[in-house]
Amino acid sequence: MGSDVVTMFLCGDVMLGRGVDQILPYPGDPALREGYIRDARAYVELAEAANGVVPRPADFSWPWGDALAVLDDAAPDVRVVNLETGVTQNDDFAAGKEVHYRMNPANVPCLAAARPDVCALANNHVLDFGRRGLAETLGTLAGAGLRTAGAGADASEARRPAIVPVEGGRRVVVFSFGMPSSGIPNEWAATGERSGVYVVPEPSQSAAAEVVGRVRQVKRPGDVVVASVHWGSNWGYDVPRDQVRFAHALIDGGVDVVHGHSSHHPRPLEIYRGKPVLHGCGDFIDDYEGITGYEHYRDDLRPLYLVSVEPATGRLHELRIIPLQARRMRLRHASGEDSAWLGAVLDRISRDFHARVDLASGGTLSVREWVGDAFA
Repeated sequence: MGSDVVTMFLCGDVMLGRGVDQILPYPGDPALREGYIRDARAYVELAEAANGVVPRPADFSWPWGDALAVLDDAAPDVRVVNLETGVTQNDDFAAGKEVHYRMNPANVPCLAAARPDVCALANNHVLDFGRRGLAETLGTLAGAGLRTAGAGADASEARRPAIVPVEGGRRVVVFSFGMPSSGIPNEWAATGERSGVYVVPEPSQSAAAEVVGRVRQVKRPGDVVVASVHWGSNWGYDVPRDQVRFAHALIDGGVDVVHGHSSHHPRPLEIYRGKPVLHGCGDFIDDYEGITGYEHYRDDLRPLYLVSVEPATGRLHELRIIPLQARRMRLRHASGEDSAWLGAVLDRISRDFHARVDLASGGTLSVREWVGDAFA
């Protein structure tokens, strides 16, 4: 992409466990401890009832579907995903949790098929199978040559960013952390003597200052810094004001892109001081296809974000969204009608955040800065 612009692929939650794991070549133990479903294969059956037969076994690339060709065409410099599942065969179901996600380590080629440069792990499912499960997850990902951030054997490791060299001697630095508002139990926080995830207790100004302090220790001139944060509730377009202020404080302190996730559908886009804040990216891959109850949010639509930043200034150069849709547990291009619907929703909910969303040719959504009666 050239050293004057760095382009990143960002997306929301990538959950390759439970039902997704069951369609892959090496399905793990399907046993669940959920209130109504005790076998992960039932989620495949729900998807099939909604949209048709899912191949079993599917090849490793199946869940990514059309996203892989989109990424090949876009050729981003760096690919960042929020991996919302343990990669383990451990059976230590985390107590007090209603839902547990894990994928068989033998299926890690499915994750590798998208060639992620960074897997953000600070979320509310990476320890679903205990600290032994986390250790296996970290070991499996490292063994596959995949960088991680946001979880580790102790606090120092969990808070350490992933650093990706890019053309022109530049670097993309990815910090991954999560908040209890997304469902991360407080006891999952890594400490000096205990493994876990990088937990930021709340979106306060003091917490933002702590993150900014870590950014300033690492950031060099020309670096692009991404704060990948798992926060907030699953549903709804509202963004709490303390989260907005927290994101602004990160940008003011040297972060160039705020990559928010946890919500099952996209939340507002913001351009603050020329830099992008994705308050909630929505889901990307999961086994939720046949689950009903929130259809008006259209969580079947899965945005793929391509964020281009000028390293010299950290300012946004271009932000494009490719609308995809989950069908038969595979991502496919969304229809023109669905792309227009998503663009209209994002445009409406983002106007108060200095952003407008336009529908471009081919169904791509283009995000631009807007100066008006915006959020103060």
